Parts: sequence; structure tokens; C-alpha cells
Amino acid sequence: MSQTTDSIWNRRFLKFLTLKSIIGMLIGVVAGYIYYIKVGCNSGSCPITSNPWLTMLWGLMMGYLLGDMFNKEAKKEA
Repeated sequence: MSQTTDSIWNRRFLKFLTLKSIIGMLIGVVAGYIYYIKVGCNSGSCPITSNPWLTMLWGLMMGYLLGDMFNKEAKKEA
């Protein structure tokens, strides 16, 4: 890839990963693991809560969504 293609990719990727969304993802992973430890399903019949990796992945996704809610959009001038 050329330099311009790399910089375009980095700008697009970094647009989605802001500091607030990364903090939200970290909090979500920790909360997912705590949920697995405290509430998790012992019988194995619960598809998400019976596996710690799936519970942490679910927490990561929810943390990203919650962290991304607090990002302000840049105003576009007409």
C-alpha cells in the first residue's frame, strides 16, 4: 500500500476508536467478566453467559456502544 492509502485507512479506523469508546470497551470487558463470575450460567444452557469469552465479548460491544454515545459529531458548515 502507498503512503496515502495507509493514512486514509488510519483516519477511517481512528474515527471509530476514540478515547471514550476505548475506555467504554475496557469497562465493558471487565464488567462482562464480573457478570460471568457473579451471575454466569453453570448448566451450560445459556449461550452467552456460560462462556467467559462470549460474556466479555458481549461486554466489549456494549461498552463500545455506551462509550460511543458520548462522542460529539463535528458540525459541518454548509
